[in-house]
Amino acid sequence: MQGLLHSFQDCLDQRKLKGRHRTLQIPPKESIDLSSNDFLSLSTSDHLRQRFIANVKHASDNYPLASGGSRLLDGNSVYAEELETFIASFHDAPSGLLFNSGYDANMAIFSCIPQKGDLIIYDELVHASAHEGMRLSRSTEKVSFRHNSAINFRDTLENAIQKDPLLRTGSRNVFVAVESLYSMDGDFAPIKDILNIMEDLLPRQNGYMIVDEAHSTGVFGPRGAGIVQELGVQDRVFLRMHTFGKALGSHGAIVLCSQLTRDYMINYSRSLIYTTAMPLPSLVSIRTAYELMDQGETISSQSQLQSRISHVQTLFAAAKSTHANPSLLRVRHHPRSPIFSLQTPFALELAGFVQQEGMTVRAIRPPTVPKGTDRVRVCLHAKNTEAELERLVKVVEGWLRVQVQREEGCKL
Repeated sequence: MQGLLHSFQDCLDQRKLKGRHRTLQIPPKESIDLSSNDFLSLSTSDHLRQRFIANVKHASDNYPLASGGSRLLDGNSVYAEELETFIASFHDAPSGLLFNSGYDANMAIFSCIPQKGDLIIYDELVHASAHEGMRLSRSTEKVSFRHNSAINFRDTLENAIQKDPLLRTGSRNVFVAVESLYSMDGDFAPIKDILNIMEDLLPRQNGYMIVDEAHSTGVFGPRGAGIVQELGVQDRVFLRMHTFGKALGSHGAIVLCSQLTRDYMINYSRSLIYTTAMPLPSLVSIRTAYELMDQGETISSQSQLQSRISHVQTLFAAAKSTHANPSLLRVRHHPRSPIFSLQTPFALELAGFVQQEGMTVRAIRPPTVPKGTDRVRVCLHAKNTEAELERLVKVVEGWLRVQVQREEGCKL
């Protein structure tokens, strides 16, 4: 055993030397949240809390609090199935299947749906859970395309068809994996462009798009239904995955798909079959958040969030010093996105500087993001005030001035 523990220590020591050692942290209660995925600020909403408590009391009169097992054994319930139907209807989908997390859902999607001989083409920045699912997939080949490049996607698909004519004849399938809103860069996938290319190059309709809507759920689309519905392409997308642990202030995920696909996943998704189903309080939490969206009660939070996004973009645009030193700091912020990044080789230092000023942000470094794109990731929320955002920009400018002075001192 000592030999094994020594090897653990060696691995951790190496990670510390590279500056990549991870630790669990608890944000100070008084700190301003500019890091979490609680985009609509629902997790601290008194209205959601009170409604959730009332719904739990009502549901617990008819259902046990614990699920009691996997859904294929004793963990299923009328409540869970009605919730799936309700969510699928909200998202204009034929059916849905609940999972305990977005990670579990992506594992299931990519490990069991593509068949032997099929091809998966994926955006190079898709989530680690998609990569884990693809690693377990029976798919014959997995190929990435350059992030958000419809042109490179077309080239990748054309090359694959030239190598394997069975793709054009429809004998083999092509699965295309994208995220509607990317979690680290805060940019949007060119979903319509990619769909058009798929339909153009695959006339046998054997192209299937899979869209991870984890970071757009609740934030975009009609009543927060997501980017796919905002674009009106839900009938052209094979499968969507929505999570509840971000803007909805809950936990878990749902795969939206056809009834046949749902039945197939129930039979072959190991992350569903071999895990205990979500307990009643989790299901009620999800239901409560969707009731608020369905009744239009989160629209004002969506609008307020967009107001904060516009405000911070204006602030950084006016902060000329943040544009004068691209080698020290690059502000990457896409219109309408609640996620933006402050890219700098000194991400840890910048994060620490901002944290000392009472604001919670996180440094994100390789391998989570590509080498050379270290950044401080900032997430905006409906409850962030304009004053808080003005303070953030001033603190970042202050840090940048210190870095510039330090760099100039080194040149003397």
